[in-house]
Amino acid sequence: MTKPLSGKIALVTGASRGIGRAIAKRLAADGATVAVHYHAAEDAAQQTVAEIVAAGGAGFVLQADLSARSGAATLAERLSEQLMERFRSAQFDILVNNAGLSKRATIEDVTEEDFDRLLQTNLKSPFFLIKALLPQLRNGGRIVNISSMGTRAAYPLMAAYAPAKAGLEALSRLLAQHLGPRQITVNSVLPGATATDMNVTARDPVASRAVAETIALGRVGQPEDIAKVVAFLACDDGGWVTGQEIDASGGQRL
Repeated sequence: MTKPLSGKIALVTGASRGIGRAIAKRLAADGATVAVHYHAAEDAAQQTVAEIVAAGGAGFVLQADLSARSGAATLAERLSEQLMERFRSAQFDILVNNAGLSKRATIEDVTEEDFDRLLQTNLKSPFFLIKALLPQLRNGGRIVNISSMGTRAAYPLMAAYAPAKAGLEALSRLLAQHLGPRQITVNSVLPGATATDMNVTARDPVASRAVAETIALGRVGQPEDIAKVVAFLACDDGGWVTGQEIDASGGQRL
């Protein structure tokens, strides 16, 4: 059987570990060639590609610092170069803005430097990456922005992170309208507590039990849980879904 993403090309930012790695591997398993972006963890990114190739898929790595003002432009340029070299065309099909930066702090403890860095990584870089890549994104393409259920529930320790992610969700909605004539869908996926390096509590066997009590399905999420939602949005079956904030938290703090 033909895989649902056969012949498609995807870029997944922040794909060296955690949710990004799971998304990259799932899209590759579904047939896409995946550009695995990383900032500093080159070995981990190469390992992601190695696992993709070992499973019969295709992928390559791209480095850029999305916490820097020049990061989005650098990544767009490097993606274009690689696509031209590999496919003789800079066109691609799926953009997953997953790369994120968090700082657990109340408003009293957030510095202006902290705020600027979180805003750059979680909102400005996705904004300008989308802007730079829109001419190359094929009609009928997909944009999936990874947000957080922290935008719908009050977590005082997300004083800078949650507002930045809320901005990303607002961007997704207006782009869904703006890009509708090109049949490009744009959606936000909102993970809850997910067992990744970024969420130490969810990874801890003891601490995660208390978190699980706040989740309707009774457990913390795994990166693969989020990847399944993204894979649906990326394939033809998800083509009638756009401008949505899709909660992928297992029903956390309903």
